[in-house]
Amino acid sequence: MINYTDQITGLMRDIVARVPDLRFIAPDDLLVFGRFGRSGADGPFATCHCLSLPPSEPGYYFWRDRRSGRLTRRSEWFVTKSPRVSLESRPVHYMISFALPRFCDQTLVRSRKRALYPGREPWVGKLDTVVHELYHIAPGGEGLRRMHRADGSESSLIHSPEFFADVVRMVNEYLDSRPDPETYAFLTHDFAGLDARYGGVIGTTFRTFPSFPQRYVERLVPQPELAHDEGADAGFVLERLHQKRVPTCYTEADLRTRQFLRSGVRTSRVGKDRISRAA
Repeated sequence: MINYTDQITGLMRDIVARVPDLRFIAPDDLLVFGRFGRSGADGPFATCHCLSLPPSEPGYYFWRDRRSGRLTRRSEWFVTKSPRVSLESRPVHYMISFALPRFCDQTLVRSRKRALYPGREPWVGKLDTVVHELYHIAPGGEGLRRMHRADGSESSLIHSPEFFADVVRMVNEYLDSRPDPETYAFLTHDFAGLDARYGGVIGTTFRTFPSFPQRYVERLVPQPELAHDEGADAGFVLERLHQKRVPTCYTEADLRTRQFLRSGVRTSRVGKDRISRAA
């Protein structure tokens, strides 16, 4: 069976080496994993997940009466944090997940990307997605790349017309550098073609599948003292924060290889996964 996340990992390594604007990316900082995504369904083909974001500023949930606007309930204070992921004791700063088999069946045909790649083969739409996710990584380990307005100020958007144009330019730069066709050959097949050719499609997932490392909420300790106008006389209920029990640290022991099917995912006989990082 073909390990799809390993194939993408190798492709990313080659892209980073050949595209000047992406050479700042340290391949050892990346982990590629698979998520189930049904072909033809709505949803992203891939997602870049940043693990290097600092804890958030303290905050709380609150509820107000719709008519009076009066505060009726408030949770305890909390912060959100990024989980720690490390492979062979080296921290992972970014993860890129691919929705399988949806990503495998992506094509330029009937896609808005078609006009951006005149004369290119349909599978280049998948290459565009791979470069797109790499381009989300901000230089200097600053999290996800931010867009800027014409006056130089930072925008809240993570995409812009310039972002998409840069991705197209980098895709063409990569292809024009004449990489070994074997590096991207797996992109030329859809899911059915891969399944027939290799007898199955497998990929790296987490032991907690379909869950994976994500930001989590942690109760602030110690809790700030209630101000005078926040006491019992304020008339609202202070509720204890309910925290979900989720892993906050992951290592290579938490990786599993699973087989992706048209209708779902099953654990492969391969068992624990080799490390599938862009290294």
